[in-house]
Amino acid sequence: MKATILIVDDDPDILTVLKANLQMHGFETITASSCAEAEERLEQKRPDLIVLDRILPDGEGMEMCRRWSQQTRGLPIIMLTAMDTVSDRVLGLESGADDYVVKPFEPVELVARIKACLRRLKPEEGDVIVSGGLTIDPSAMSVTLRGEPVELTPKQYQLLSLLARHPGKVHSRDQIRKELWSHSKIYSWSRVIDVHIQHLRQKMERNPSEPECIITVPGTGYKFIPPEE
Repeated sequence: MKATILIVDDDPDILTVLKANLQMHGFETITASSCAEAEERLEQKRPDLIVLDRILPDGEGMEMCRRWSQQTRGLPIIMLTAMDTVSDRVLGLESGADDYVVKPFEPVELVARIKACLRRLKPEEGDVIVSGGLTIDPSAMSVTLRGEPVELTPKQYQLLSLLARHPGKVHSRDQIRKELWSHSKIYSWSRVIDVHIQHLRQKMERNPSEPECIITVPGTGYKFIPPEE
């Protein structure tokens, strides 16, 4: 089955070029030129991935990204924008984007980023992870903590799965970056990863300020301690 890509951009030339290139590589495409139109498209059909411009006629793409990443569980978002400072990239990733591509861009590079993102989010094969009071079902991308479902964004799910598969193992920030992101043009990865950890703790820990299962290892990274049942 072909993956469906929703392209949200107010530049008709970009929509035309991306639609043609994605269809040439075997994707189905849906297009929208505003936030409101994108909302309508999402109600009509859930895509497999969204390519989202940051500046749209009726809203800020980053705010849409932040909201969609919370509401549409498991739906990856690639931001496509001319805003190319390091802080812009970091803010885009912090808002929930899985990748950040700067205009002008080569369509073939964006297609490669889309394929890499979809591969990372493909349901994993393997046994259900049971670690203390935590259960992760890779086939359904679902998480339960002490019997209660936990709603995670795609990146939060990937991060938790990475840590929980190896309880007690210390994962450096660089190892996490290489596992969960396809590019390395950001120079503030520590901040990006720390923000994702903070958000994950808010959903996983009884007291996020005194974490019991997602532990900081000073100067290195993070490790996972199975939560109590």
